[in-house]
Amino acid sequence: MRTVVFDLDGTLADTSGDLIAAANSCFRGMGVADMLCPARDVAVALRGGRAMLRLGMERLGRGDDEAEIDRQYPLLLTAYAEAIDRHTRLYPGAMAAVEGLRDAGYRVAICTNKPEALARLLLARMGVLGRFHALTGADTLPVRKPDPEHLRETVRRAGGDPVHSLLVGDSDTDRNTARAARVPSVLVGFGPSGADMAALEPEAIIGHFDELPGVVTRLIG
Repeated sequence: MRTVVFDLDGTLADTSGDLIAAANSCFRGMGVADMLCPARDVAVALRGGRAMLRLGMERLGRGDDEAEIDRQYPLLLTAYAEAIDRHTRLYPGAMAAVEGLRDAGYRVAICTNKPEALARLLLARMGVLGRFHALTGADTLPVRKPDPEHLRETVRRAGGDPVHSLLVGDSDTDRNTARAARVPSVLVGFGPSGADMAALEPEAIIGHFDELPGVVTRLIG
């Protein structure tokens, strides 16, 4: 069975606003001002909680304070879970593309480096969790992207064949995961790092989700 696997943050949805708000709550808890800017720091937000904390700590002159980053990380996750869908929005056409692929007989799944429980909570709050055949997160398996087994097991759980799959993402992590799994990658050009996607040499770049069905047909039939 042919399977299209999606990354979540920065691919299906812009989650940066809620992620940055959670990180800033940690900095306020430390007795300092908000260290991250929702407009300027979108790209780092989509790389995850530790990346945001590290950037903020660097701006405080404490970029090497890994102990504090480790201490703040669970607090960030708690704050994020409490307001996970306040600012998050699905990208235009994302779910129409997912539905179109399902109707055409493809299996669709999510492979994310967000903790699985948070990914499920977010998608449930947005009313789309049930539209995917499988979801795996950073802690679902002993490995995570860019390890190819994360992608392959996601495909298997969706009822597909890893050989006949592709990964839709927004980063070098996604491109490297697909490359390691020896399957095509499709990167989105509309995210905060869209201008950098061509340098990663994916099999395709899309400027809107309207383009995805045709690209999928071309790459995996």
